[in-house]
Amino acid sequence: MKTVVRRYWIQKAIKRKGALRAYMRRKYGSKAFTSRGTIKREYLQKEAKQPGTIGKRARLALTLRKFKR
Repeated sequence: MKTVVRRYWIQKAIKRKGALRAYMRRKYGSKAFTSRGTIKREYLQKEAKQPGTIGKRARLALTLRKFKR
């Protein structure tokens, strides 16, 4: 049972999928996104400094970017 908890921690950490993308689209428009549709690192770093939920989401997104397959 413990392996399930460790294995799916990312899915449990992300409560509202797409919320950060929607927020970035509202606040910055298309300039915050690359041609592939990912959020640009500079905008994530800017939001990661903010307190609260948006800051947490941006920090988690920056952490998840470091993972490689």
